[in-house]
Amino acid sequence: MSRYRESACRLCRRENLKLYLKGDRCYSDKCAFDRRSYPPGQHGQRRGGKTSDYGLQLREKQKAKRSYGLSEKQFKLTFQRADRKKGITGTNLLVMLEQRLDNVVFRLGFANSRPQARQLVSHNHFLVNGKKVNIPSYQIKVGDVVEVHEKSREIKAITEAQEAVVRRSMPQWLDLEKDKMKGTVRGIPVREDITMPIQESQIVELYSR
Repeated sequence: MSRYRESACRLCRRENLKLYLKGDRCYSDKCAFDRRSYPPGQHGQRRGGKTSDYGLQLREKQKAKRSYGLSEKQFKLTFQRADRKKGITGTNLLVMLEQRLDNVVFRLGFANSRPQARQLVSHNHFLVNGKKVNIPSYQIKVGDVVEVHEKSREIKAITEAQEAVVRRSMPQWLDLEKDKMKGTVRGIPVREDITMPIQESQIVELYSR
């Protein structure tokens, strides 16, 4: 699978939104978005003018896709599954993105960023209901227990993330037992739980073209 290998800070600047792709660095004065909050590239500071409807829809899709670290193909497949479910397609999409295992690991504070969470999951550092799961896109269900593998509890990246989790609020649909390094999924996230400024209706309109 293809993986983005360029500067993560360029993505934040392109979307004009801090996506928190680099963990602690995004909260420090080293954050490139805070220092240069204009689009990257030679003509970044000159960009302006009216954006077309398609342009607005594309930016919302890119914003969501890059925030959760999905490829174009992965994001489209997730949208198609959301579209087949009952309910509002846009809300279904965001809820499914929130229920990804790598996102839940990030939300519980076992990783400083979603990219880091995805790597840790892929390297077999987490259990779901006592079984090893190494698929970042695995969909977490109500009642599932996500915990750090016993052999992985001294990994520096995980312990440092646990110390820094105070910077982020814990979603109401998750319960964390910090001393046991595990969390329980209390319920399905609702739209109000997703605070990232994404206009999901624009994404639906884009794929409806």
